[in-house]
Amino acid sequence: RECNIYGTVDFIFGNAAVVLQSCNIIARNPPQKTITLTAQGRTDPNQNTGIIIHNSQVTAASDLNPSSVKSYLGRPWQKYSRTVFMKTSIGGFINPAGWLPWDGNFALDTLYYAEYANTGSGASTSNRVTWKGYHVLTSASQATPFTVGNFIAGSSWLPNTGVPFTAGL
Repeated sequence: RECNIYGTVDFIFGNAAVVLQSCNIIARNPPQKTITLTAQGRTDPNQNTGIIIHNSQVTAASDLNPSSVKSYLGRPWQKYSRTVFMKTSIGGFINPAGWLPWDGNFALDTLYYAEYANTGSGASTSNRVTWKGYHVLTSASQATPFTVGNFIAGSSWLPNTGVPFTAGL
């Protein structure tokens, strides 16, 4: 919560249940010409894991020249990769396709990528990928399973930590 996360390629990655809430996600100038913010590693459809970005800001660092770099929200590291961006401000440096394949058609039918109520010049979903596993969520009821209260059962354990959080949308 309320973190600054900087990186270039797959800098938010792994296979855990995580909700990044009210964070600044800042893309830096990469050594290559492609930036991917996330690479989630769910290997089994029954795993309760995924990367959720909620009520955050996705921006470009001052050293990033958007015209010379292609930037994406993520790519599927594993077959059942799951990543959701909700109520997040997405900068215009993000490629209109939004998401990048890992390798050919790998995981495009089995991943779960979704966007809900994002804002900013890079948030339009009109030119996003058309993969079977990509979803534009249009209602709060569709997005609620990915909240802190539901996805990581945060209301049951976070109060004891003293870490501030928003349980719902």
